[in-house]
Amino acid sequence: MHQQTILIPTPPLFSFPECLWFLNRNYDDCLHFVTENAVFKAIATPYGDVLFRVSEQGNFLKIDVLDGVSSPACNDYLMAYVNEWFDMGRDLTPFYTHLKRDSRLAYMVEDFAGLRLMGISDMFEALCWSIIGQQINLTFAYKMKRRMVERYGRHIEWENQVFHIFPEPAVLANAEIAVLREMQFSQKKAEYVIGVARAFADGTLSRSKIDALPDFEARQKALIAHKGIGVWTANYVLMKSFRAPEGIPHGDVGLLNALVGHGIIAERGEKDTIEAFFRDYAGWETYVTFYLWRSLAVKPLV
Repeated sequence: MHQQTILIPTPPLFSFPECLWFLNRNYDDCLHFVTENAVFKAIATPYGDVLFRVSEQGNFLKIDVLDGVSSPACNDYLMAYVNEWFDMGRDLTPFYTHLKRDSRLAYMVEDFAGLRLMGISDMFEALCWSIIGQQINLTFAYKMKRRMVERYGRHIEWENQVFHIFPEPAVLANAEIAVLREMQFSQKKAEYVIGVARAFADGTLSRSKIDALPDFEARQKALIAHKGIGVWTANYVLMKSFRAPEGIPHGDVGLLNALVGHGIIAERGEKDTIEAFFRDYAGWETYVTFYLWRSLAVKPLV
């Protein structure tokens, strides 16, 4: 196919290298491939499966369509996808103003300048990923995800490399618990992933249904009504797929470690102090969470 190129103007306070750092944290993520200056990703679109590369060109992000459908409508879809993935529509100025007033976190304005809260636009993928990651370390979670994606997802082959696409709900809805158990899923996690897939496949659960709800509390309640989705999982999905600022993954070990390491709390159980801290960052709760996670890579904490 003839390679198509799409250019997206980058907003102020945007750092492509910082975003690439997040996507390439030495974990084996099978759903994208990061080089020094670019990220490759294959996704399902309404127009067919597409493989594309995102790199930086001056004041633009450049999307090169490498394989799959190429049409004006598909190009518009990819542009919207990348805009959402990199959260390019957000003005970080108010957040940085707030950080500068906080002596404990002010360094982040320079050290992490331009880092965006990288999203997961596919709500089904975000739910499955958060279920897989419950109560295990990230390295093992990524191994489990790879096994599942390689078994049940589609892929695109390009220049002797395989680029995977997350499985469709209808496919995972018919997965066998025994097969997932062989991939080292616990019995419960296997049941939860298949259950969520069936809810998506039969229309009980969908992004449009959650989107239609009036507020964060209603969306959270609708998610945790499904077996296997607790508050942490619901909040993570609302953070990553819906950009809800209130979607704090309370109890997350990395977040707690970062709060202790920055002197915001002395002990992990200081619930009132944690709630007061996030109230002070109202409207930016998930962004400050994301930056606290980022800090773990450069400030070895407890």
